[in-house]
Amino acid sequence: MINPPLEVEVKFYLTDMPTFEKRVRSIGAVLTRPRTREVNYRFDTPDMTLAREHKVLRLRQDNSILLTYKGPATIKDNVSVRPEVELEVNDFSAATNLLESLGFCMSLKYEKWRTIYQWGEIEIAIDEMPYGNFTELECDDIALIHKTASLLAVDWSTGITDSYLLMFERMKNSKKLEINDLTFEALRSISVTPQELGVKPSDLPKYL
Repeated sequence: MINPPLEVEVKFYLTDMPTFEKRVRSIGAVLTRPRTREVNYRFDTPDMTLAREHKVLRLRQDNSILLTYKGPATIKDNVSVRPEVELEVNDFSAATNLLESLGFCMSLKYEKWRTIYQWGEIEIAIDEMPYGNFTELECDDIALIHKTASLLAVDWSTGITDSYLLMFERMKNSKKLEINDLTFEALRSISVTPQELGVKPSDLPKYL
């Protein structure tokens, strides 16, 4: 059996996204995807077996349609490392029918706006989530991720290895919210603090 590729990444919570994006451009990073809306659909068994096993089965729609499987994550040097298998499909409805025919059902929907830059081997994503803004640094080389975080003036000690959905669950528990989907409409009138997400700001002026 061939070992699947690995997703190696870390997130940081941003208090000033425009200034952070200027720093990304200042180091010579190249814009590879302008701000684009992503809609993600998580699939699971009716008894949520995948969630219990910390696995992900996701269908994502943005400029393309991607079907993704992620295995359980391990934390190495404060970076999340997990198996990831991803392929592009050309028909969202057909992919949904395939998953449902195999016994999976859609468990939740979540969305974000994502801008992507490339700096050498590292991908720098800037994510606007319904509950706040983040950057995600992804590369096979953990040392390069660390170097890039330093260049971009984010505090390494505040790095986040949790998924966006885990932060969502933490926030719902903190605020005692009964909502299922992580969408801008669902959180339109709800203010969320970093503390309720269980994270710390990474780009505070005192660090800069």
